[in-house]
Amino acid sequence: MAVARTITDFLQRQRAHYAVVPHPHTETSRATAHTVRVAADQLAKAVVLIDERGYVMAVVPSSRHVSTNRLSELLGRRLELATESRIAPVFRDCDPGAIPPLGPAYGMDTIVDDSLVGQPVIYFEAGDHEQVIQVDGEVFLSLLKEARHGQFTH
Repeated sequence: MAVARTITDFLQRQRAHYAVVPHPHTETSRATAHTVRVAADQLAKAVVLIDERGYVMAVVPSSRHVSTNRLSELLGRRLELATESRIAPVFRDCDPGAIPPLGPAYGMDTIVDDSLVGQPVIYFEAGDHEQVIQVDGEVFLSLLKEARHGQFTH
């Protein structure tokens, strides 16, 4: 599979400079960081949550875990992890488990963990398990300029 079309379209609309980095197939974000030889703090991952109001994408470093309770408190919502089968129709151009952390590209409310702020370079899944996208850290944050920010990981 190639880079998700939704992502290439979004990056082009935003006039973002990026590079596609191919790598051997991996199944987890930590394995991807190891294979690509980048710090796990620099590989952003998407965690999709849901409540009665809809989906929320949490964008976090692959080295960290979302505190669902803290995030729910921060957003004033009662969120729980969304299942792969439930979100598959939203991310139909992505392989399961390879969701790019660009919620706005998919019309999804997004919140970014503060631990990603200040990273010089960010990598993220391209929509499959064999490519990541590399962008300048400031470019990544500008792609998520509409997103909320907070501390909700451990």
